[in-house]
Amino acid sequence: MNLGELKDERESLASFLGTTLKVETTSQDDNVLVDSEKSSPQELQKLVNKFIYHRHLNNRYWTSLEGGAVRINSFKVAKSEGKKKKGITPSTIKHGW
Repeated sequence: MNLGELKDERESLASFLGTTLKVETTSQDDNVLVDSEKSSPQELQKLVNKFIYHRHLNNRYWTSLEGGAVRINSFKVAKSEGKKKKGITPSTIKHGW
């Protein structure tokens, strides 16, 4: 499984998958390796989605399945091309009451 930009959570994801699946997990660079004989890639993707959701990272990251490996991707932020409008200035008319 490729972590992409979620490298800070590597150790906690490895321990979560190890305790949930009860298999050996190892973490290297930006990958977490899981004994894939006991679990299918689809099941692994569901568990990674569950981890991302419970860490409140689901608004920044999403998972995909690429050739039997789970990949964690980040959402791209769209840049606004237009200028922001200036606020409306308050009226300067004097009231005579």
